[in-house]
Amino acid sequence: MQTLYHKEEHFRGSNTVKDIVIGMADGLTVPFALAAGISGAITAAHIVVTAGAAEIAAGSIAMGLGGYLAARSESQHYDSEKRREEREILELPEAEAREVADILTGYGLTPEDSNKVVASLRQRPDAWRDFMMRFELGLEEPIPPAPSKALSPSPSPMSSAASSRSPPTSSSATPPRRRSTSPAP
Repeated sequence: MQTLYHKEEHFRGSNTVKDIVIGMADGLTVPFALAAGISGAITAAHIVVTAGAAEIAAGSIAMGLGGYLAARSESQHYDSEKRREEREILELPEAEAREVADILTGYGLTPEDSNKVVASLRQRPDAWRDFMMRFELGLEEPIPPAPSKALSPSPSPMSSAASSRSPPTSSSATPPRRRSTSPAP
């Protein structure tokens, strides 16, 4: 018997494209504006070219450092929220189960169907945590910057193996739900 399935391939480089577009816009606009301004005040072409090249170098460093720090802080925020969700699942499982049920009923599932999903997630704490990260907080795991990958903390106590992770979901699934509980410690 032949098995047919639909395999989807989605473009996953949207952040890279966004960074390139913003970088190109900033990287081209500012040096030309600087060169235009300086050329109006100074007639020596070599000074205008040198000032433009210096601005390109300084701008490249600033954009690169800004992108790295933004990615690093996004990763730290995600890790902090991940640890908090893990702690809440261990310490407040009934409250977390109610939150899952509320999210699912918000998508039209019956309370009975929601309870089945909650029961299944209780058996898989990593999947439960990932569900809460995605559907309660609206957070996707960021792609870490290469230099900080080696310095990242060891896996959480709830992680039994990297292979137990649930498959990635489409980023266009649902709008994020905001948490109504107390802020992180």
